[in-house]
Amino acid sequence: MNTTRRGFVQKMAAVSICAAALVYGALLPSSAQAQDKKITIGMVAKSQSNAVFQAAYQGAKDAAKELGPKYGAEITIDWQTPADEDAQKQAEAIDALARNGAAGIAVSCTEARTLTPAINKAVQKGVMVMCFDSDAPKSKRFAYYGTDDMSCGQRVMRDLATAMGDKGTIAILAGNQSAPNLQIRVQGVKDELAKHPNIKLLEAGGGVFYHEETPEKAAEALQTAQNANPSIEGWALIGGWPLFTANALPWEPGKIKVVSVDALPAQLAYLRDGHVQELLAQDCYGWGHRSVEILLDKIINKKDPPSLRVIDPLTSVTKDNVDEFAKNWEKWLGK
Repeated sequence: MNTTRRGFVQKMAAVSICAAALVYGALLPSSAQAQDKKITIGMVAKSQSNAVFQAAYQGAKDAAKELGPKYGAEITIDWQTPADEDAQKQAEAIDALARNGAAGIAVSCTEARTLTPAINKAVQKGVMVMCFDSDAPKSKRFAYYGTDDMSCGQRVMRDLATAMGDKGTIAILAGNQSAPNLQIRVQGVKDELAKHPNIKLLEAGGGVFYHEETPEKAAEALQTAQNANPSIEGWALIGGWPLFTANALPWEPGKIKVVSVDALPAQLAYLRDGHVQELLAQDCYGWGHRSVEILLDKIINKKDPPSLRVIDPLTSVTKDNVDEFAKNWEKWLGK
């Protein structure tokens, strides 16, 4: 074969190999195409001092580790959560994450009005943004994962009514007055209360007690209200903040009935000793794990979740199942 002919054949072989490679690449699943990619997902919870968000952070890190090989990517969780609740700092964190190349952001909104412009700005830059735990429904976020807050408030009140024998006076411990998810839960408690004519909401202070969302401030608010209003016979805790401290409920077990949202390890002791009648566990580990799953499906596969609002049901934890439920936390807190 002469030199010209040999050169022609070699060129044609090279073209065929390149074409085959292109076809093969086009046929590869999206996860294979993501090989060697680095994906950063920002996580902006309400506060580092709240244990439920520590569990969410662990869930996000676990999901990144588990799903990295599936998508052939190095996935990093950039935890940009303020030490204490501060909507402006959350907005600044979202801006910084968007500027620094985060592909996705999961945020629990301390206050929706402040965060909506920051979310929208990030989305305009091509960042996939979703909310967990506390939503900003008027923003351009593409999904929400967490509790249905209206149903949550209703459930707390319904189960508290059962614990109280459907009679007595109650009060509501309500956390941050500006948090959209907590506003809805309070309304849920009140809506359900209207169905129980022999139970009334404490008149003093409207029966709803707000506070900074730290264990100490929550316990102080609850104890001050109880001491000033000894007629309170039941507490609807739409968040379990005071139960992260010792001796937060200074009365004999069972004297005052308590139903609370959340069931983290520190809170389970109150259930075991009878101070709390029921804990309604949110999927706080899943706030991180499931959010990362949803974000990666959107970022890599361009796929939206089946619903704009992905709702996880509450899990009832009582004395009967507390020990079994407690085993979950060995995984959820990375132990």
